[in-house]
Amino acid sequence: MSDATTSLPSNTSAGQTIRPEEAAHFGKLAKDWWDPKGSSAMLHKLNPVRLKFLREAIDLHWTGDVRDARPLAGKSALDVGCGAGLLCEPLARLGADVTGVDAAPENVAAAAIHAGRSGLDIRYMAGELAGHDIGTFDLVTAMEVIEHVADKQAFAAQLAARLAEGGLMVLSTPNRTVRSRTLMIGAAESFGLIPKGTHEWSDFVTPDELSEILAYTGLTMGEPKGIAFSPMKGLHLSDDLSLNYIVTARAA
Repeated sequence: MSDATTSLPSNTSAGQTIRPEEAAHFGKLAKDWWDPKGSSAMLHKLNPVRLKFLREAIDLHWTGDVRDARPLAGKSALDVGCGAGLLCEPLARLGADVTGVDAAPENVAAAAIHAGRSGLDIRYMAGELAGHDIGTFDLVTAMEVIEHVADKQAFAAQLAARLAEGGLMVLSTPNRTVRSRTLMIGAAESFGLIPKGTHEWSDFVTPDELSEILAYTGLTMGEPKGIAFSPMKGLHLSDDLSLNYIVTARAA
């Protein structure tokens, strides 16, 4: 984290978290979301890494059996910024009663179609999270989302409000470092590995900033784990936080 800047990204929307231009950008990608060689190819590579962390966090939080194929049976899960359901479907297969919320109606439509074809019963909803009266959830996830919202503090508060007592939250996001600007924007977007215009580096959040944001909502952030990249390993969990990281959060 030594090359991270220290100023907190500004929030200017007075509680409105969706940026219409961001929703439109991702909505245009909806038809290709499930194509592992399409515009969301990087997400398909990232998803198994996130799921590895998530599974361990689930087992540790609920003292589950690592051999249990459905550790979320009897539990509810909410994935915010769900896109076309890349994380929702594995959560459902782990046994959870899953709800996915996304800013782009095109994404939730694609998600619902794919879930139906896969024989999965997942509830999808479009729009602002705060606008849905959906109760609370045992597991709340928001992967690669907080860097895209207009008001990060309001977004974190919305997530916290949806977390049931004794629940677990998991978030992932790029770190705001020289390395992330060089690789994620300078290289990945320039060479088409990530759709151009996906990220604004100044909106990236450092682990210290995210810890502070979550603390304001009454949540304590766990030790962050890096999501690093190397030519030999590809994307993988690491102690290197300079590119991207994933964390748990629980009620303080």
